[in-house]
Amino acid sequence: MNKTLHAYLDYPVGLGLIVMPFVFGLGGENTLALWLSVITGVAAFILTVFTDHHLGLVRVLPYKLHLMVDFLVGIAFMLAPSILGFSGLDATYYWLIGATVLIVVALDNTQDAVTLE
Repeated sequence: MNKTLHAYLDYPVGLGLIVMPFVFGLGGENTLALWLSVITGVAAFILTVFTDHHLGLVRVLPYKLHLMVDFLVGIAFMLAPSILGFSGLDATYYWLIGATVLIVVALDNTQDAVTLE
């Protein structure tokens, strides 16, 4: 994964995080399962707008910071079901999205890649 491909994925991912909870009917038992994704999607969209890559509109945030935020979101999504008591589809959604985000960050091969040293 490189910076260019990551940039092309960012806007659809942000939009997906906003729309998918409604499509899948998340939050039936715990409304946080719905709104955590929506709020994260809005934040992801804003982060992308301000990231210093070719699709950033106001390029003030370093790409490395963007990757670190992605990594933290991946961890938060993996932990959310346990911490917030999500179950069933709600839990599965967060585990799958969290794992996907962590894989994307791990596969980043730019000089800005997140390393755990």
